[in-house]
Amino acid sequence: MTRCCPLILNSIQILRVFFLFASVVLTGCGFQSYAAKPLDVNQISQKISHKTPHSDEFKQYLINNGYPAALIPIKQWGLTELSYCAIFFHPSLDVARTQWRAAQLAESTAAIRPSPSIGTNLGKSNNANDDISPYLFGLSIDIPIETAGKRDIRIARATHLSQAAKLEIAQTAWALREQVASALTNYHSNLAQIELLKKEVAHRDALVAMYLKRATLGVASSLEVSNARLQSHSAHNELNAKVHNTHVLLAQLASSTGLPLHVIQDMPLADHMDSELVAKNLNADNLAVQSDALLNRLDIRIALERYASAEAKLKQEIAGQYPDLSINPAYTYEFGNKVWSLGISGLLTLLHKNKLAIAEATQLREVEAAQFEVLQNKIISDTASVIAELEKAKQVLSQQTALYQRQQGQTAKMQSRFNAGEIDRIELTMANLEELSFEKSLLLAKFQLLSVLQNIETLTQKPLGTHADKSDTTIIDKLTLQAPSKESL
Repeated sequence: MTRCCPLILNSIQILRVFFLFASVVLTGCGFQSYAAKPLDVNQISQKISHKTPHSDEFKQYLINNGYPAALIPIKQWGLTELSYCAIFFHPSLDVARTQWRAAQLAESTAAIRPSPSIGTNLGKSNNANDDISPYLFGLSIDIPIETAGKRDIRIARATHLSQAAKLEIAQTAWALREQVASALTNYHSNLAQIELLKKEVAHRDALVAMYLKRATLGVASSLEVSNARLQSHSAHNELNAKVHNTHVLLAQLASSTGLPLHVIQDMPLADHMDSELVAKNLNADNLAVQSDALLNRLDIRIALERYASAEAKLKQEIAGQYPDLSINPAYTYEFGNKVWSLGISGLLTLLHKNKLAIAEATQLREVEAAQFEVLQNKIISDTASVIAELEKAKQVLSQQTALYQRQQGQTAKMQSRFNAGEIDRIELTMANLEELSFEKSLLLAKFQLLSVLQNIETLTQKPLGTHADKSDTTIIDKLTLQAPSKESL
């Protein structure tokens, strides 16, 4: 018994050292504790209502992204300025940026090597074999080793997914820009129609007054008065509808930019329709549109990253055919004997060779390839369609311009005849109304062409009129990948 006591004490001392070492390691790991973060509905609501493009943070954001400092504070808010607002204020971009940060963390996670593990065991026999000691103590360490480049493949796959998430930010920004452009175009179209309707209402009311005066004198029938009143009433109703629609369109614009409605209502919105038509129309080349659509679109680049991720997944499953190894150095005190050992272990994956997982990954790669082909086919079809719409819109605008100019000449002749006393005021007013009708058609043709040109920008995801290298990211790409500071919002 006296011989066993030192050994027992030695084993106990080893255990004490082990547990002391384990406690020190666990204490030094710095475990994080859970911290609750409940959503405060009122605080979020106040944050949204207090967003303003006049904040110092937004001004600095504009300067950081190349907006001329001399133009700040902004006097007129056009598509460029409102697009900046959407990129800075709209919450959907915050979601896309957060998803990208999560994908970046997944990259770091993929690079982590398997952690070694440590184990111990204790035992006591009945000493039936008269061993030196009835006690057993073992300590082992398992050191895993990945084979076949699995870690590098895992990192590559996570990197492709992270890049796809990064491009999703710019994709979201382009969707917002499309919404802003559409809402702004519809708003200015509505305002222009209101101005024309005001002129029409004035002419219609004047006709009613003239027919009433003639009816009093007995030179006009009640039918003519009634017809004039009906047309005037219709014009008033259309004007009221357009005025009410102004508030709806402003609300849509506010929703697209992420700003409160009352802020948008106080912002002077620029209307450069004619200059935009000239600038965009000059650069709407048929071949360039298809080339830009196939090379510059973000969803094409996202699809390529996803295909690369699928290929990395297949490589990962193929590498899974080769078993990972685990080196197991161990020390055992076994009934008085001190034993050192070194073991090597691994899963017997060679038996099934990971065939099902490889087949599944192969099919997933084929799915991504098929989806990419579908996407390219859709872009080519959409390009042909939008070019046809562009040619039609150009023809309509040319025709309406010619008709309006001809009618202006007719109205000028009627004015001359009125000045000479050859016709009365009713005939002159009717000529003015006819000219207004052609002017409304011309206005609609202009906005229709502008809408088609904006569709081309959406299709190519590149502003018409820019001459950026197709291999480089677009302006919107660069803007969206910079997360703005919003501490004051």
